[in-house]
Amino acid sequence: MLLTDETILKLEKKANDIRISIIEMLVEAKSGHTAGALGMADIFTLFYFHILKHDPKNPAWPERDRVVLSNGHICPVLYAAMAHAGYFPVEELKTLRKFGTRLQGHPHREYLPYVENSSGPLGSGLSQAVGMALADKIDQKDPEGKQASYGAGVDRFIYCFMSDGELDEGNTWEAIMLAGKNKLRNLIAIIDRNNIQIEGMTEDVMPLEPLHSKWKSFNWHVIEVSGHDFSSLDEVVEEAQTIKDKPTVIIAHTIPGKGVKEFEKNYKWHGKAPSKEEGEMAIKELQAIRF
Repeated sequence: MLLTDETILKLEKKANDIRISIIEMLVEAKSGHTAGALGMADIFTLFYFHILKHDPKNPAWPERDRVVLSNGHICPVLYAAMAHAGYFPVEELKTLRKFGTRLQGHPHREYLPYVENSSGPLGSGLSQAVGMALADKIDQKDPEGKQASYGAGVDRFIYCFMSDGELDEGNTWEAIMLAGKNKLRNLIAIIDRNNIQIEGMTEDVMPLEPLHSKWKSFNWHVIEVSGHDFSSLDEVVEEAQTIKDKPTVIIAHTIPGKGVKEFEKNYKWHGKAPSKEEGEMAIKELQAIRF
C-alpha cells in the first residue's frame, strides 16, 4: 500500500514519540542499550503501525504475523512500539529492568506473553524464526502429504529483526543455510546494519562485507535500503512479500543513536544508558524537531 505524505508524517511523529519513550525508559532504569534502540525506531514504527498483521487487543490471534527479535538488547524499542500500539499501558515502560517487571532487560516470552521469543544470546533469533517458518510450511501440506500453495493453511509472515554484529555468530549462518535450502518464502529477516557493536565498528572487529553477496549465495533474496526512509522501507517489505521461491533479507542501513546528535554513530552508546542530564538533553532535542 502506497504511503501518503500524511501517513508518513504520522509515522515520523510516532517514531519520535517512541524515541522519547526509549530515553525515558533508559534513564529510569539507569542501564540498557541506547544506540540500537534509537536507530531502529523508524523501522519498528512502520511495522507496528502499518505493516504487521496483528491485533493489540487480541495478541494471541492465531493468524498474526510473528515478530522475532534476535538482538534482544534493543528491546526498549520493541517495548515502546508495543506500548504505543496499545499492547500495554505506556506508563509501564518506566518499569524497564526493575525487580519484578514484565519488561526484562532482554525479552522473556513467559513474562510478557505478547513477545514471541525470549532473546539475549545473540545469533539465536534467526534459528527460532526459521523453525516457525518451517512449521508453517509443514502445516500447509494437504491431507495426502503434498505441499499445498501458501495460503492453503496458515498464511502469515515471520519477521526476524537482527543486528549486524550478531552475524559474527556461527549458528546464524547455519540458520541462513537451512532457510535457503527449504525456500522459506514466508521468512523475512531485517538486519540493523548500523556498523557498530559493543567493542567498536563491525568492520574493525570482524568484517562482514560483502554482506549482500554472502546472503545471496545462500539462496536468499537480498534487498538494501535506508532504515529511516518510510516510503522506501514500505516498498521493500512489499517486494519481500511477493517473493515465492526463497526467504528474503532486508539489509537496513541505520544510524545508531538516531535523533540525538551526541549519540549518533558512536559505538560507545551501544550498551550505555543516558544519565539524567544526558536524558534531559536528548529529550529536549527530540521535542524540538519540527515536522
